[in-house]
Amino acid sequence: MVEERIGSAVRLNQPAGHLEDNESLIDAVIRETQEETAWQFHPEALVGVYRWRHEASQETYIRFCFTGSLGDFLDTPLDPDITQAVWLDKQTMLDRASQFRSPLVMECWQDYLTGKRFDLDLLK
Repeated sequence: MVEERIGSAVRLNQPAGHLEDNESLIDAVIRETQEETAWQFHPEALVGVYRWRHEASQETYIRFCFTGSLGDFLDTPLDPDITQAVWLDKQTMLDRASQFRSPLVMECWQDYLTGKRFDLDLLK
């Protein structure tokens, strides 16, 4: 998880971001995770694809949630809006659910805990 500053509030989120020009989804998740946590991430499965419409802004978000393994910690600067990467146990996640950036955080986490996994070959 990452703590990120949204306006004056600190919210919890999974590493997230946007695709760069000509970047694959897998390359984007590797890059975004490194930029927001300073950890190398090796995606091994897709947990799910999620859609959420923000009520106030009327923007629609699509999230791809991955699971995988970590490589090295790179000790590089984090994206400016990220205050820190945090490791949280199940109870702490539940206790801090009111700080989740969106309902997608809980949906991804619940699907991960129930073992939902899809082969990365699904992504073309």
